[in-house]
Amino acid sequence: MFDEKSYSLKMDKAIEVFLKELSSLRTGRANAAMLDLIKVDVYGQQMPINQVGSITTPESRMINIQVWDTNNVPLIDAAIKKSDLGLNPQIDGQLIRLPVPELNEERRTELKKIIKSVGEKCKVSIRNIRREANEDVKKLLKSKDIGEDEEKTHEKKVQTITDNHIKLVDEKVLLKEKEIMII
Repeated sequence: MFDEKSYSLKMDKAIEVFLKELSSLRTGRANAAMLDLIKVDVYGQQMPINQVGSITTPESRMINIQVWDTNNVPLIDAAIKKSDLGLNPQIDGQLIRLPVPELNEERRTELKKIIKSVGEKCKVSIRNIRREANEDVKKLLKSKDIGEDEEKTHEKKVQTITDNHIKLVDEKVLLKEKEIMII
């Protein structure tokens, strides 16, 4: 039997990943989620910053990382500098301060492109899930488990689910672009 829900859940997962990626993009305000995608090479493995120190945002334009192990300070510093966030860490013992600079016009335009490409990547994932679902429907038709009418019904449902997910991605992209353009 064909189950649209499992494909809808896969699309939800793709959107979840997309939203996590979006939240890590810098908007001019300090946000601990900005550091989520940065991995630090510590203890022989790649770890997110929040697993090697506590992250706080004491002010709207400042992120503090209280590093638990002094040896990790230079590693975190290097990982942040290597990321494309454009942040310049200031080290004070085991405390790393990250002043979040105002976004200039050039960086805003760059961020809009990144947002669009992240959104596009998510839409491609959603379409791939749709294709997978439609292939499964065709297999069911071929093995005579469903008739042609049921095939059309399932394809319509899958298309509706796909359209809704893509619409959601487009809305989130627009919202994030607006957020970036606010000075």
